Amino acid sequence: MSMFWFVLHQLAEYESTMATSKKVITKEEWEKKLNGVIIRKEDMNRLVMNFLVTEGYVEAAEKFQMESGTKPEIDLATITDRMAVKKAVQCGNVEDAIEKVNDLNPEILDTNPELFFHLQQQRLIELIRQGRIEEALEFAQEELAPRGEENQAFLEELERTVALLVFEDASTCPVKELLDISHRLKTASEVNAAILTSQSHEKDPKLPSLLKMLIWAQNLLDEKAAYPHINNLSTGQLEDPPV
Repeated sequence: MSMFWFVLHQLAEYESTMATSKKVITKEEWEKKLNGVIIRKEDMNRLVMNFLVTEGYVEAAEKFQMESGTKPEIDLATITDRMAVKKAVQCGNVEDAIEKVNDLNPEILDTNPELFFHLQQQRLIELIRQGRIEEALEFAQEELAPRGEENQAFLEELERTVALLVFEDASTCPVKELLDISHRLKTASEVNAAILTSQSHEKDPKLPSLLKMLIWAQNLLDEKAAYPHINNLSTGQLEDPPV
């Protein structure tokens, strides 16, 4: 991300000059300065590998390791297991996901009561989705209610979830979003992050964070100078500064 560090450098430079008017920098000048920023290829490769590992692209990570010689920070075999857990939650197979997590590392759920509650909550939602009302009520009473008595936040979430049982038509329920697939994805992401943390790995890839920081740095520099921007992050093309 040489562009990010370069923008920060330029921002510091213009802060120090305390210019009262914006300096205009042409695309040619900007590219010439940018070419002077040296970023090691090894660092860029590690950034790419970090993204592939964190997002779970195991096949791409294996190929990238062969082509670039970049070693991943964790055993690539664990990615397959982690993605199996994530997929199980995304498909609504919460019991299977819990078993897989415990196979990976029992301490993940033992030391994270909030995550375990959210998995159990998702399991309750799936029972309600399937119309297994009696089983859902029994599960809520036996598995979730005791945890709600110990934690006010859990109790409030349980009450919201049980509200789904009150409405025959889920589309009229004020908490109908719990039945959306997006809620499954949210729970799956939470499990994925917990597994990564247990493996001493960042729960979020570095690349998206750097891109957000690039946008932030450009916005700050806008106050000091008119210069070529990267407006389309997917292409990374520099666009001429506004006149």
